[in-house]
Amino acid sequence: MATHKSDAPLSSLPGENGSQGRGTDLWRTVILGAMAGGMGWGIRGQYGHETGAMIAGVLLGFVLVLLFIPHAGSLRGARAVALTAVGIAFGGSMTYGQTIGLTHNPFFVGNWAAFRWGMLGLFLKGGIWFGFAGAFLGIGLGGKRWRPLEMLILLLAMMGLIFVGLRVLNRPFDPAHRILPPLYFSSDWYWQPNAGPELKPRPEVWGGLLFALIGLTAYAQWGRRDRLARNLTGVGFLVGGLGFSLGQCIQAFHGWNRELFHSGPLQTIGTYTNWWNMMETTFGAIGGGGLALGLWWNRHLIPDEHVEDEDTVSIAPPWEFAMVVAHLTLLVGAEFHLIPGLSPFLAYGTNMAVLALPGIVGGRYWPYLFAMPIVAVPIAGKTLLALSYKEQVLSRPLGWILLVAIPLGLALGGALRLVRQGRAGQSAARFAATGLLLTTWLYFMLNFAFFRLPWPWAAWTIRTPNALIFAVCTLGLTAAAVALRSSGDIRRIPPE
Repeated sequence: MATHKSDAPLSSLPGENGSQGRGTDLWRTVILGAMAGGMGWGIRGQYGHETGAMIAGVLLGFVLVLLFIPHAGSLRGARAVALTAVGIAFGGSMTYGQTIGLTHNPFFVGNWAAFRWGMLGLFLKGGIWFGFAGAFLGIGLGGKRWRPLEMLILLLAMMGLIFVGLRVLNRPFDPAHRILPPLYFSSDWYWQPNAGPELKPRPEVWGGLLFALIGLTAYAQWGRRDRLARNLTGVGFLVGGLGFSLGQCIQAFHGWNRELFHSGPLQTIGTYTNWWNMMETTFGAIGGGGLALGLWWNRHLIPDEHVEDEDTVSIAPPWEFAMVVAHLTLLVGAEFHLIPGLSPFLAYGTNMAVLALPGIVGGRYWPYLFAMPIVAVPIAGKTLLALSYKEQVLSRPLGWILLVAIPLGLALGGALRLVRQGRAGQSAARFAATGLLLTTWLYFMLNFAFFRLPWPWAAWTIRTPNALIFAVCTLGLTAAAVALRSSGDIRRIPPE
């Protein structure tokens, strides 16, 4: 009797089992994770901390949902993507420019002690950044039902831990009297004892976020018995720390060896390389690829099929939309300084998540709306400001149409369509493939416009190499979305 493909065992499908298949899956996972993380984090550099970081969270979330839970329900996949985006934003309140400066600024070239201290600070801050991403990715994929009130209480507890951590690790801070915390990774009179008023130390908050991350991990481990969230927190901390420090090694090498790039074969590289953006792209690639690798190692903790209560909705649509409107009002008002007094909303990721996290875990529309149009709102707005207000690259009416109305309209329409298809039984694979295609091209095109259209056949600028890297990533993610779109339609046999 002939066997229908959809009924074939996993071992009979090409490239899906056996040592060769496992090796292919591993490399595919790491490469796609690195593409999503590298492109997302490289684009983040143009748009800012919390809201920009969500680009990487969205792209990485779509990739990992597509690869690891293709047969789950669409709503579960949407929640995992949105949670990853929220989690990766938490570290955006940390200052790191002066920490990077310790490793490559001309004043510190040759100072190995300052270099090591700066790298330690970058490892710690990068670890916190991706530690939160790993924690919320694990919450989204682990199959355990987290409820809105539970998330709200957890956020409030994390805010308290941030306050405690600031007091313990990031205080005292009194630069007027040259009093800084013992563990301080920004500009310090310890490294520049003869500096005058031009030295302006920045307040650090990594201690508060570290306490909050520890508290979140402890609750996931002992409160919810969520092993996947616990494990991915550790993985995220490790790969985020390595990504930030190793990415900065590229920029530091240039800073310490500038003469190598003034002549000879490396001169062209030095002329057309944006070293800062190359550091960010490398950071994201290592973080994204490493987190994907960690998830691959922990894939036995991911229930692939439908899990209990994964389609449960506990917030009625009218309340959902009211929460979305409130969140967008706070976000846009604070991000673009339209409403006075809202700056604290962007001070910490926990503040920004007060409405988002309960909505994502309890609503039906929130996960889709957050993963697509909500994350895109500040990116489209900042692109408009750069190209139509700060500079007149596009007229304001044309800028509003091309950079705001069309991208956000596509994102909103795509999200609402995916909601309807999810209610009709769409798989997570088809959801993730569609979302990955739309968001990959949306952010690539917005960033390409922000880069002033650096076509490779035009005169090269320092933006051209990164634009080419993002183009390769875009094509790779597009190919993966098209090739894997139907993977959720094939019945898989769970591993023994």
